[in-house]
Amino acid sequence: MGEIVGVTYPIPKQYMNRFFKGKDVFVKPATVWKQLKPGMKFVFYQSHEDTGFVGEAKIKRVILSENPMQFFETYGDRIFLTKEELKEYIKSQEKWGHGKKKKKLWMAIELEDVKRYDKLAKPKRFVPVSGMYLRRRS
Repeated sequence: MGEIVGVTYPIPKQYMNRFFKGKDVFVKPATVWKQLKPGMKFVFYQSHEDTGFVGEAKIKRVILSENPMQFFETYGDRIFLTKEELKEYIKSQEKWGHGKKKKKLWMAIELEDVKRYDKLAKPKRFVPVSGMYLRRRS
């Protein structure tokens, strides 16, 4: 299957430029994260329009929390979403829980060495909402 070398997650186009203008912390519900380690690659997949890989970064650290708003205490305005946008995101995720009160883990992925690609690269496979690991071809 190939060694895991990184991860990609879909990020709507309207938020993507924030990563290339100084925002270096990605936050979402914890999916496709258990194999991630510092030094692995984080590839930015732009979703909604002009879809494709638009850049990459190196994973510096992954933090998990049941309260994603706590990430603002650690990272402040380095997070790619505003507090209001994150509150809306949390609300939208609760709708999918179908009324269950089970606590859900969220993750913050701290990035470094963020680079934009010269041109958009189309993925060979569909990138699911949950994200997917990137593997070295064996």
